[in-house]
Amino acid sequence: MQTPNQRLLIVDDDEMFCHVLSRSLTRRGLEVVVANDADQALALAAQHMPTMATLDLKLENSSGLKLLPELLAVVPHCHVVVLTGYSSIATAVEAIKLGAVNYLCKPVDADDVLTAFERSQGDPNIEVADNPPSINRITWEHIQKVLQEHDGNISATARALGMHRRTLQRKLQKRPVRH
Repeated sequence: MQTPNQRLLIVDDDEMFCHVLSRSLTRRGLEVVVANDADQALALAAQHMPTMATLDLKLENSSGLKLLPELLAVVPHCHVVVLTGYSSIATAVEAIKLGAVNYLCKPVDADDVLTAFERSQGDPNIEVADNPPSINRITWEHIQKVLQEHDGNISATARALGMHRRTLQRKLQKRPVRH
């Protein structure tokens, strides 16, 4: 997948993560540009026409899911991998429906990112878990689904879930439970 003409756009509001990933991917021969917000991402995409992009799901003032179709409208042939520290089945499904080629849970390194671009096709031989997810994981998934249905609006999501807004905010600040 790596050729000298490959341009990668990293869109993430974590500047240290961007710096480390950018430096590592540049060493592997990619031309890398970094954007820390949606507006900057769209401007850099139009200017540099990247062939690949990593897109953080949770940007400081925006959602990577909202930015994804806008980014692909600017650079339709760009392969996008969504990265997140707040993974859920709902957001993974939506990211793929919106045009992402892959979805990775942070933490990730340069090798993980490159592998995600190389493995943009589905794998019918992937292992199916023997055990169902834990009740905590199911709760996390449900909250993420309802949050997505309410376009990230915390107050509307809290009302739909029948919980206090502050309680929901506390739950959302925690990392998702594994399985």
